[in-house]
Amino acid sequence: MPWPHLPDDFRETHRSVWVDPPPSLYDPVRGHGVYHEYLDELVHAASLGFDGVCVNEHHQNAYGLMPSPNLMASILARETENAKIVVMGNSVALYNPPTRIAEEFAMLDVLSGGRLVAGFPVGTPMDTTYCYGETPATLRDKYREGVELILRAWQAEEAFAFNGKYTQLRYVNPWPRPIQKPYPPVWIPGGGSVETWEWCIDNDFLYAYLSYFGYESGKRVMDGFWETADQKGVDRNPYRAGFLQFVGVADSDAQAEELYAEHALYFYNRCLHLFPGFANPPGYTSLETMKRGIIGQVQAAAQIRDPNLTWKDIVDRGYVVAGSPSTVVDRLLEIVDNLNVGHLMVLLQFGSMGREATMGNSERFAADVLPKLRDHFGDWEDKWWPAG
Repeated sequence: MPWPHLPDDFRETHRSVWVDPPPSLYDPVRGHGVYHEYLDELVHAASLGFDGVCVNEHHQNAYGLMPSPNLMASILARETENAKIVVMGNSVALYNPPTRIAEEFAMLDVLSGGRLVAGFPVGTPMDTTYCYGETPATLRDKYREGVELILRAWQAEEAFAFNGKYTQLRYVNPWPRPIQKPYPPVWIPGGGSVETWEWCIDNDFLYAYLSYFGYESGKRVMDGFWETADQKGVDRNPYRAGFLQFVGVADSDAQAEELYAEHALYFYNRCLHLFPGFANPPGYTSLETMKRGIIGQVQAAAQIRDPNLTWKDIVDRGYVVAGSPSTVVDRLLEIVDNLNVGHLMVLLQFGSMGREATMGNSERFAADVLPKLRDHFGDWEDKWWPAG
């Protein structure tokens, strides 16, 4: 849910889209329409037969206007019937105590009739360190302790005491409890942290790589995840993993440029205009990740500041898969096979795309692309998706 009204000279006149963009750039009256437009687009996607719709959490920015994804998810739980509600997710270390997430996610699961996917991101360094004041060196420990508490709270049959390093509670006994047992599928959004791979596999969580820069840059990260799975002795079930890809469907490759180039350039030039000083505070990135030479998506976005970026660059580098239905199908099948991902998250609204363009993109994808992708990994069991 980006702010679609940033000025043309935003890159030149402001240092960052995140943390400290001037509040004067936001108009709450126009924001009223923007929120309803985005909700309409998500409900429309659900009506078209997409398996799920997704919301997420960010703070103090024009990149994504959802400081509380649970508010949006509660509306979607009422306005949709079959599509799963993927909250990706709640930044656990920012909630004190984390049982607030246990309660609100349980509410969403009950409201939706057991359709919730529970996402637990660490959170970007901008959201966690610079907007909410968390200490980067202890952030991941606090995050993991919070996830442990939430999962235990959902499964406990009676009240219990929790005496953690960061949270101490005499009585943990959240009401309501989720419909899904033992708890909703857990997805861990990642941007390139090595330690997350092993943690996901050990706990049977889904690893979701959220890439700004497409499948080519994502190959190294996903290869690392599957190599870790091999070392741990677990199967290469593609449904263990998810991958995000920007997509634009048109009648032809040429028309795709007419429909989507302006909005993609808005996204990469304005929505990802990040001050490098916010991208990687000391202690946020683990030593192992640095040793492996893996750069997180936020850090990459801050480093790649190309004022001469063109639509051709965006397509050739794989940032956006765009073109005719046959072009998109061929490329997406190549992506899911090369990366071995069973959950393909398609970003069909990006940058300044309005309601008409977004709904048109969703309709083209649902009619001409989705049927040729669904069941691609039909021989594998998907244990990371709500059954209800």
